Amino acid sequence: MAAPTWRSAVPPATGPLSGLRVVEISSFVAAPLGGMTLAQLGADVIRVDPRGGAADRHRWPLADTGTSIYWAGLNKGKRSVVADLRSDAGRQVVRDLVAAFPAGSGVVLTNSAGRDWLSHERLSEVCPDLIHVLIEGRSDGSSAVDYTVNAESGFPLATGDGDRPVNHVLPAWDISCGLYAALAVSSAARERERTGQGTGVRLALADIALAMAGNLGFLGEAELNGTSREPIGNHIYGTFGRDFRCSDGGRFMVVALTGRHWRDLVSLTGMSEAVSALEGALGADFSAEAERYEYREALAGLFQRWFDSRTSEQARAALAGTSLLWAPYRSFAATVDALRSPGGANPLMSTLDQPGIGPHLAPGSPMRFGGAYESAEAAPILGQHTAQVLADELGMSAERIAALRTESAVQQADDL
Repeated sequence: MAAPTWRSAVPPATGPLSGLRVVEISSFVAAPLGGMTLAQLGADVIRVDPRGGAADRHRWPLADTGTSIYWAGLNKGKRSVVADLRSDAGRQVVRDLVAAFPAGSGVVLTNSAGRDWLSHERLSEVCPDLIHVLIEGRSDGSSAVDYTVNAESGFPLATGDGDRPVNHVLPAWDISCGLYAALAVSSAARERERTGQGTGVRLALADIALAMAGNLGFLGEAELNGTSREPIGNHIYGTFGRDFRCSDGGRFMVVALTGRHWRDLVSLTGMSEAVSALEGALGADFSAEAERYEYREALAGLFQRWFDSRTSEQARAALAGTSLLWAPYRSFAATVDALRSPGGANPLMSTLDQPGIGPHLAPGSPMRFGGAYESAEAAPILGQHTAQVLADELGMSAERIAALRTESAVQQADDL
């Protein structure tokens, strides 16, 4: 008997990847972000979670209801199926979904490494043109997460302003890896159109960090110059830029990358004579970016006097009349207030009524095709689409679905 093919009951998607069918088995950041990015590009993405949900189901931050704002944020626009991935029956559901991919459409995205039944080799037995993307910690298959990869990358020891390593709150390698995964899928899909063949792709978090440390010159600097980047606080390496504190405690990041920026900063702060005197005393040439960086502490001390005598609003008004690159430091709460203020709306954000969380600002895709933003779609409730997917995509009868639920091989939202 031939395997059924997907007969999606959801409205046809639009976007450059419409027609792609994705089964995502994932947790935490990289793989869910990759799947959400594919969904925002038009792919039909079904996230399959184990019974009770994956390890990230209740990850902080949480809404007052206990629903994970984090989980909802990374799973917008997907459908949700729950299956017992430890049982033969639950694994067969995943295998059947892969077998039912129409030719030229199938993708599996996962960060569940070391599972033979979920490997490219095994799943391509039932879907010969499958695109399979596996996200790993390390290329040798061993485990790692963003925080451990980052620790050994060198970046925390070049962050902050002391001798203690400082971790960044942004999971940079997870984010980069998730976007690489989406890029790998779209590239492999284009190649499949040309050749008719699928492929297996492996991405390791540690490789992403190592590649970026090399691409940005950090490793080359250490190897060729025999030095490691030192932590310099909020100064910007190789140019002039730093944070400045105003009289009311507000802070601004100010960056002078070009000659024009530099001249505007000197003029704005009324420090032309002082800067010239310092230049003469040091035998320096502050028209050169490298010299401005070398004497950054002395120069910043001069400019800080201007900020000391002004409130945040006064500084903001003055900076707005220059070519300087600048922005106020603000909290996430202040960012929300700004987005909801008159004139502060950003078309990337829209109010999304997420089940279990309620109405809140949520981003759509930052990619604008034809110049327009697509509004955010709600994330599913865990297990929301299990019965629908089994019926519509695999042609299962209501009796068969009920039997699987009784066996706990699959779960619907109201089973959880």
